[in-house]
Amino acid sequence: MTQDTTFIIRADAPIGTISPRLYGHFAEHLGRCCYEGLWVGTSETNIPHEAGFRSDVLGALRALPVPMLRWPGGCYADHYHWRDGIGPASDRMVRLGMSCDLQVEDDNSLGTHEFLHLCQMLGAEPYLAGNVGSGTVQELCDWLEYCNSTVRTKLARERAANGSSEPFGVRLWGVGNENWGCGGNFDAVTYALEYRRYATMMRHVDPTVELVACGLEEPRMFANGFDSSWNAKLLNTLGRHINLVDHLSIHTYWVDGGPQTEFSEDEYYRLLDEAEAMEQNVVRTAATIKEATGGRHRIGIALDEWGVWHPEARPWGPRGTAVCQSPVTYEQANTLRDALAAGIALEGFHRQCNVLTLANLAQIVNVLQAVVMTEGPHMWLTPTYHALRLHQPHLGATALPVDVTQGSSLASGTRAVSATASHSDSGLAVTLINRHWDQPATVRIAGTGSTGKASGQLLAADSPRASNSLHQPDRVAPVALDVQGDGHDYRVELPPHSLATITFQLSR
Repeated sequence: MTQDTTFIIRADAPIGTISPRLYGHFAEHLGRCCYEGLWVGTSETNIPHEAGFRSDVLGALRALPVPMLRWPGGCYADHYHWRDGIGPASDRMVRLGMSCDLQVEDDNSLGTHEFLHLCQMLGAEPYLAGNVGSGTVQELCDWLEYCNSTVRTKLARERAANGSSEPFGVRLWGVGNENWGCGGNFDAVTYALEYRRYATMMRHVDPTVELVACGLEEPRMFANGFDSSWNAKLLNTLGRHINLVDHLSIHTYWVDGGPQTEFSEDEYYRLLDEAEAMEQNVVRTAATIKEATGGRHRIGIALDEWGVWHPEARPWGPRGTAVCQSPVTYEQANTLRDALAAGIALEGFHRQCNVLTLANLAQIVNVLQAVVMTEGPHMWLTPTYHALRLHQPHLGATALPVDVTQGSSLASGTRAVSATASHSDSGLAVTLINRHWDQPATVRIAGTGSTGKASGQLLAADSPRASNSLHQPDRVAPVALDVQGDGHDYRVELPPHSLATITFQLSR
């Protein structure tokens, strides 16, 4: 039996602000993410849409919400030429789109204007990934000028002729993607020299942009022969030009948890442990940045691809070739276990909110750890969607430490029940995760500073393997959680493998 768990919220020792950018998403031209998932076009479709984007998906994403959205890749970015996606749709070039070894015919009907209009409709900050692998410095500078210039240059006039007289004002720009691999197989020093050139020229075009350099901090990749000193070599090579870097990108995918649905108890815990361990990638990257900069220049960490990648959706890695779909679609089941793993990752994000400046879950619709799935005219929400939705009170709030005074541990040494907390003008929010496979947990929360109303929502199911589908869209969905309390201490009962958020009104 699990031991009762008691948490004390440390309102007297705030960690920092939980930037909404930590709840960003990622839309890559991969499989059915952008086309069919988000974009259905403006003609010859019986699916309700707003300016070519699915109305049902837009509604779901607006409610989530989506504070920031990265596009068009991923690996796709280093084959993407932005001019193919502007101007009249009938004049746009059909290109061979490539990402993760998947080749698709791309008619470029979803281009710069369409994507930035999507961001406007969602209230999302756009994050554009630039082409370093097959592009040029001039091409990326031209895209930046086209998007942001207030001067009546030829490119700015072309933007206006294409429907946007006012600049888009895109602040976040990635200078390449995974350039240690699919983005050109650079070594760290060569990429640093390329980055310096790209970033210098881009800052000439718009000095206000935030630039993201391609980093690497992933033990699994190092075990496969990639350079474990990539980040240090990159930053040291930049030397006195290190101020050209605003954020350093790292990616982490969880791949050791076995099958997407028919996983064992041991595999269940392995995935949760991977999600827990991801925080250390951030910690190590922060240490490398601190050593390279000496604290003289702030570089944030951009975890701009993260999430679970099941063997059914990849032809590589543990069990990859044995169970992968053929042809690979990069689509996978999304279970309650995946949602709990996302919640564990978010606990780490909150603890590291002073060094982790943005993060993007991969990916937003249909592909990998998607929050929304579609099939023809139908749409449903995944357990991961609901887990993120329950974290909404934390966005923009102040992260607080949570002390554990008692509680049982799992075999790996991690707590069976974990928590994250934050406060804002709206009150205090606490999110709890009972990681235990088959045992419930009684949780007591102290130090809330609340003498007012407390309410909770619970995400649970009869099995951690439970998922939603076209025929069972609400098998895993939040329900009300009973919160007992006397105005100072509160108590909830959590079933096995569950996640809950409790909000408290603060005393005045």
